[in-house]
Amino acid sequence: MAEERPEPPTGHVQEAPDPAVRLLHMRDQFIHARLLQIAAELGLGDLLADGPRSAHDLAAATGTHPEALYRMLRVLAACGVFTETAPGSFALTAAGAPLRSDHHCSVRATLAFDGVIGRALFDSAHSVRTGEATFPRVFGASLFDYLADHPEHAALFNTAMQELSRPVLRAVLDAYDFSAARRIVDVGGGNGTLLSTVLRTAPDAHGVVFDVPHVAEAARDRLRAEGLADRCTAVGGDFFHKAPEDGDLYILKWILHDWPDDRAAGILRCCAQAMAPGGRVLLVEQVIPPGDTPHPGKAMDFSMLALLDGCERTEEEFAALLGRADLRIERIIPTASPFSLIEARAA
Repeated sequence: MAEERPEPPTGHVQEAPDPAVRLLHMRDQFIHARLLQIAAELGLGDLLADGPRSAHDLAAATGTHPEALYRMLRVLAACGVFTETAPGSFALTAAGAPLRSDHHCSVRATLAFDGVIGRALFDSAHSVRTGEATFPRVFGASLFDYLADHPEHAALFNTAMQELSRPVLRAVLDAYDFSAARRIVDVGGGNGTLLSTVLRTAPDAHGVVFDVPHVAEAARDRLRAEGLADRCTAVGGDFFHKAPEDGDLYILKWILHDWPDDRAAGILRCCAQAMAPGGRVLLVEQVIPPGDTPHPGKAMDFSMLALLDGCERTEEEFAALLGRADLRIERIIPTASPFSLIEARAA
């Protein structure tokens, strides 16, 4: 005979309090993020580019366990990244399409690189306790030294930076008029993507992409390929020691957040000393809003602590930092992205 169980009293149904549910939901987001990284590492977006495939088929293509892969896909399908079109078979959704390498808004490399550096973030209690970067403790070298010794991860990092820059470029061009510039220096300009785009909107300007020598060499190739070699050069060097001279606009996109204040101020001093009279510095950075206001820069700020001992900054912190290089903020221009443009001149 089955055991009878009393019904709970009417009106006394036990429910988890909303704050607890919210915290547990935040816990699950860690799992979702890690599975997205694995999906990018395995190239699942590319494997599903032509339509649905079974978990067994995908497991054979990726060297993974069929049932375990199915369970992973099921989690991400519940998040809207994939959809289970038939029992055991999955397709990409519109939300998951940027997992494809060939998607115009691809974030595959960004997610895959997050998987590479994830151990530093997982162990970032070290940063909380000490105020120091966790990455060197976990990997035995600073992030940039590690990338120099691991070219496959450096290539992934470079592609990730291009992916993250894509939406920012349009926002910058829409928000700022570069047409009055005569000589534009892109400090830490990478492969020249930003400056080549800017020069197309400022036909009378010339430019300099300034980065470490091996990166500057890659920028030269890009500039030649885009037919800009007559208007733009690429110069190798060290932005802590000297910047190219006589520029009337020095752009630093997402450079200062890599560095603590002392080193960031050193970069700015080099720019201030090199620029032509009346020149400007234009920072493309996230400006942290005050108080509890949500902003993606707040999560990025903690990531920069754990990875590089860098930081995102508030308006007041940018003003103080620029002041150390005898520069002052002229204006801060919001953009359609999380980034702002901070224009500064000699104090």
